[in-house]
Order: sequence, then C-alpha cells, then structure tokens
Amino acid sequence: MKTHILLSVAALALLAACDQSSTPSDPPSVEAGVAISANEATVVTLNATVIDPKGDATLTWSQVSGPPGSFSATNIEDPDFMVPPVPRNETIVLRLTATSSSTSPVWDDVTISVADTGRRGASPQDIEGGDRDNRRARGRPDRMQVENREVRSFDGSNNNVANPDWGRAFAHLKRLGTADYEDGVSSLAGANRPSARLVSNLVSAQADGESLPNAFGGTDFVWQWGQFLDHDLDLTDGAEESADIPVPSGDAFFDPSGDGGQVIFFSRALFDPETGTGTDNPREQENEISSWIDGSMIYGSDDERALALRVSADSPFLATSEGNLLPFNVDSLPNANGFIPDPTELFLAGDVRVNEQVGLAVMHTLWVREHNRLAQILVDDNPTVSGEVLFQAARRLVIAKLQHITYEEFLPVLIGPNALPPYAGYDDSVDGTIFNEFSVAAYRLGHSMLNEQMLRLDAQGAEVADGHLGLRDAFFAAHNVLTTEDSLDPILRGLAGQNHQAVDAKVVSDVRNFLFGLPGQGGFDLVSLNIQRGRDHGVPSYNDVREAVGLVRATSFADVTTDTELQAALAEAYGSVDDIDLWVGGLAEDPLSVEGSQLGELFREIMILQWSALRDGDRFWYERDLTPQELDRVRSTSLARVIRDNTGVGDEIQDNVFIRN
Repeated sequence: MKTHILLSVAALALLAACDQSSTPSDPPSVEAGVAISANEATVVTLNATVIDPKGDATLTWSQVSGPPGSFSATNIEDPDFMVPPVPRNETIVLRLTATSSSTSPVWDDVTISVADTGRRGASPQDIEGGDRDNRRARGRPDRMQVENREVRSFDGSNNNVANPDWGRAFAHLKRLGTADYEDGVSSLAGANRPSARLVSNLVSAQADGESLPNAFGGTDFVWQWGQFLDHDLDLTDGAEESADIPVPSGDAFFDPSGDGGQVIFFSRALFDPETGTGTDNPREQENEISSWIDGSMIYGSDDERALALRVSADSPFLATSEGNLLPFNVDSLPNANGFIPDPTELFLAGDVRVNEQVGLAVMHTLWVREHNRLAQILVDDNPTVSGEVLFQAARRLVIAKLQHITYEEFLPVLIGPNALPPYAGYDDSVDGTIFNEFSVAAYRLGHSMLNEQMLRLDAQGAEVADGHLGLRDAFFAAHNVLTTEDSLDPILRGLAGQNHQAVDAKVVSDVRNFLFGLPGQGGFDLVSLNIQRGRDHGVPSYNDVREAVGLVRATSFADVTTDTELQAALAEAYGSVDDIDLWVGGLAEDPLSVEGSQLGELFREIMILQWSALRDGDRFWYERDLTPQELDRVRSTSLARVIRDNTGVGDEIQDNVFIRN
C-alpha cells in the first residue's frame, strides 16, 4: 500500500526577511521547502511558501534532476509529488519558479532523498493480495443446489464430478509442452536469451503516430472483449521474488541519460509452494481465479467477494453506485490499485483488475447492468420467488450470454468462422483448466491490437466535446471518466467505430513505454513483461511449442515470417530461431488469412485447443444447461443488443460490433 506523507515547512526566516516596506514592484519571494526524506513509490505533499507583493506571480513546479516522478499539479504551492520506484538510493531535486510580469523569475529548490526499500509490488498493477493464502487453504465447497437445480460454484470447483479441482481457483496452469526452466526446476527459462527490453526495442517498437490497422475489419471491441474475457479465465499475479528486466544503456525511454544499470521491475508469479523442489517436481504457477467462462470477473471467484458485490445476501441484484455505475471499494477489498493512493476511490468488481483501463471498467459496468436488468424481469415475472433463486437465474443467463457472444461473435473474427469443431456435448474426460502457453503468450495477442487512443463518439459519430482519450491516459482513470450514467456511451461507440491494430509483433508506445505511468515513475513496457512472464513460467521456446502441438519446427527466420524486415529484427535480437520467445514468435507469424484467421499457425492452434476444452469440458455449458426457453433468450442475443438494452446507445452501432465494414 502506498503511503501518503505530509511535510511541514519552516518559513519563518523568509517571512522575517520581508519587511512591511515591500512595494508592489518587489519581486516575489519563494521558499520551496526543507529537504525531504522519503521511501520509493510513496506520495509526498510539498509545502512551499510564496510572497507575491504584486499578486500576479505564476507558479511552476519542475523536476531538475533524478529519476522522474510526477506532480498532482504544477501551478500551486502544495502539490502532491509521486516519488518513483528506484533500483538504488537516489536524490531528486524539484524547483519552484515564480514568474511576475514586472520582474525576473525567481526560484528555489527542494531536495528529496529517496530510499530504495527493495520494494517488490505484487504486480505492475499493485494488486493487493493479502487474502490469497487464506483462499488457497480453504476446503472445496459442496456442490450447490438452488430450487433443485445445480448452480456453478464461484471458485470453479465441482464442475467435473470425478475431478472436482479441474478449473478451480488456485489450480495449476496446465502445460502443452514440458517445463523449460534453465535449471530444470524453477530458474527463468532462456538464460542466454537477450534482455526482454532489448527484444522489445528491436522487434516490437511501433513509432508514435504509426498506424498498422488490421485487414479483417475487426474493431477495438475484439481486444476489449478479449481482455474482459481474459479476466474471467486467468490471473497469475506477481509474488515477492524479483526478476527485474535489465534496461539497455541509453534506452531512449528508461535510461535517457545513459547512466546504465536501470531495470524494469518484475516480480515472479505466484506458484504452488509444494512444487519447484526438483527436476521431477518443477515449479507450477497457480491460476488465482476460476478457469471457466463463468462470469467470475462479474461475480468473483470466491464466496466472500461474491457476497460483497450483491445488494444483500438475499437480493437478486448486484450493487451499484450513483449513476448506475459500479460500486466503489469502500471496504478496501483486495484490488489492483495501480498508482492511486486511496483504494476506496476505485471501483469494485468480481475481478481485481477492473480499474486497469477505462474501456475495461465500461465492460464491467455494462454487464452489472445486464445482470440487474435480467434480475428485474425475473422479479416482475416471479414476485414470490426468493432473491437467491432469482440471483442465480440471472447469473445463469449472464454466463450463457458471455459464452454465446464469445463463440458466435468474438472467436470467428479472431481465428476464423470454422476454426472450432461443432459442439458435440459434454465430455467429462476434457480438462478445461487454462494452459500456461495460452495464459502467458497466445492470449496476450491483444496487446498488439491496441490503438494509441480510445475514440469517444456521439450518436452522430463525431468526437465528443471532451475529446478522445489517449491510451496512456486511460490507465486507472475510470473513476474520473465514468461519473454519470451516460459516461459509457461515447466509449462504447468508439470501440465499435475504430479498427484495431493488426495482430503482429508491433506494439504502440503507450503500452510499450508508458504502461501505468511514465518511465521511471511506475511505467512499464508491456512487451518486456510478456516476454519475461513466459520465461518466469518456464514456458518453452517458440519452436519447442510448435513441436509440442504437432507443428513443424522453423529452421530459419524466413520460416517464421515472410516479412524480411521482421526476419532481420528477429535475427538481430536472437541469433538463432531456436531461441525465439513464444510470445514474440507467435505474433511474428503470417496470419492464416485463407482461414479467416488474424493469427498465425501456432497461436491459432493454441486457441483452438484452449477454447475447445473450455466448451467441451464444461458441465454447465449453456447449450446443455439451459431450459429451451432460456436457450431461446440467449441465442437471440448479441453484444450490440446488450449495449442497446443497458445504455443510451442505439442503432448508430452495427449489429455485430466486432466487425466494422
């Protein structure tokens, strides 16, 4: 948890020096404050004193030296300053300048001594996870019956009767290949590979203003639905063990002064402490949430969070705040708080990452409204039925709609309309648990799809008065952007109105250099994190995973891609095709356009394996679990219809919001 430090300033000497004979022509007097000592990644309040005889001085705070932090404001005497994380003890110098129309500028400096505390946040998002040990230790809940009808557990257990832990929260991620730790036990894979940041710079840098839109007509809803659904499927949070990413000396963003020795902080993922004991028992990461498509990002993956999200224990409705928005985290439940000092300012949802970016919070809000809309219909039709029965009935329909939209709208745009075999019914031999290679590589393809800005459009398709939202400005900003009931509408129109970037190895600077903040003040490189996460999990190389799923190994960089510039970049980064990291190689492949797939051969195959397992191994899959009447209601739905039913958005969006003609 970030701390907030209030610093007092002794300015008596300055005040005494300013006698009563001062005239309006005298220059302003500035005292920036006394020297400050602070821990890294904290917020301090500056407290300067300014005497301005003429009353027209303009104040400006700036940073003179040291690793960059950020001001809450630069034109007041007492702004907050976010002290950046540091790899070693550092000194920061801040300057307050007063400029008057009739005199020369005057200034004063204040020094902040920053202590390296060895801070290793739970993740780049600063997820507070203090309850995970308690959750891990809990026993498996009993199978749940409501009105003689079995309902899903919140933690995903008991889906498979013979194997009740398949897909359960804190189950191990499965593997398509063999764990490839350098020591065969737990150390990062690819010890001889280059720094993840160097690979990012050589292979994935997309210039500011450069747009590489996809050729398939896919809209920003493809990546936004993908992220929303991802937070239903898996979470492998950071732990306290560090594996920081070396930054190349002179890196334009993370080491602009060329000092060397800079790092991007990285914490290794949560793992089962009973693994990693030897080569016959290598480290295995745990998925902190349910693997199934079960709406856990809406309802939570444990009973306690699920209850906290409801109006009351016997209410059919999910809690909301003013404006029919998400509730705020007033009880400080575990949440990803990013760089926001007060966690109670942020929204609460079933998944802790709800506040990560504005579009994601919009999706969460939309589906809470959809649950409550369905619950109200059920209440009106069944006024004497208990709140718990109606809650579970609405939850069942919401989950079914999530599944239907994913398989009928989302996946056809991503991997082609005929990628999956037809549904043949439940198969109790199929384990739907998430694959490691899917979690840390293949399903992170959406990071390549991001545009530099999120459009905000009115009903006529024009930019709203507040303007579009830069992606780098959208992180942990939802509580400031979503303030009224109709705040969602411009963003939803914008997601439907812009083509996403092509699925390739390129990633926009907003997440490659400015993820969750500026470099040096909490900012990260998402590409580097993806590469390092794969190594952290001991995921095999690109070629080894190709072989594991039955594909032919690449023998040259030309086998990976027909793009000669990308071939050269891969060769410069890796030297050998056998060293390519899975995430990089999968994105570098040419898309299988003839199949209608935006993905290359390897990532498409991993997708087919995972999405087939999630469907065929789910005992509660909507096509077998719903009544005929419920099934009719779900089959007529679409994401566009859910949007129209719950917002002020109407026919200005297309019927299939995943495709823009």
